[in-house]
Amino acid sequence: MKRKATAVWHGGGPEGTGTLTTMSGAFKEHPYSAKLRFQNEDGKEGTNPEELVAAAHAGCFNMALAFKLSAAGLEPEELQTQAVLTMEKLEAGWTIQSILLKLEAKIPGLSEGQFQEYAASAKAGCPISRLLKCDIELEAKLLI
Repeated sequence: MKRKATAVWHGGGPEGTGTLTTMSGAFKEHPYSAKLRFQNEDGKEGTNPEELVAAAHAGCFNMALAFKLSAAGLEPEELQTQAVLTMEKLEAGWTIQSILLKLEAKIPGLSEGQFQEYAASAKAGCPISRLLKCDIELEAKLLI
């Protein structure tokens, strides 16, 4: 399986602007910029990479948990997860320090202990959780 997204950037870092487009069309030339990343706390003017990582992590975690529950013969009424990403400026530069997954779930027929086990397993096993622990590779091509 392959999924694609395209980022286009115009201008320098501080004043430049860009757009993000996803294969699915969920984003089509959606704006992003340094201003939107660091000065737009409510997020209403555009997105930023950290917000997208948080959204991907929350969605992936919910899906992983839903699959684990289904395999056990359980069907959740609702899984609502908020991913709170914390990024700080360190000596090495801006660094994602943590993501807190805040889950509220309605799952009939499940004990608190079982719920905690399934949630911990989903957190550890979802592909985005595993991605955030992996090495990063780069293929770069300079166009003339």
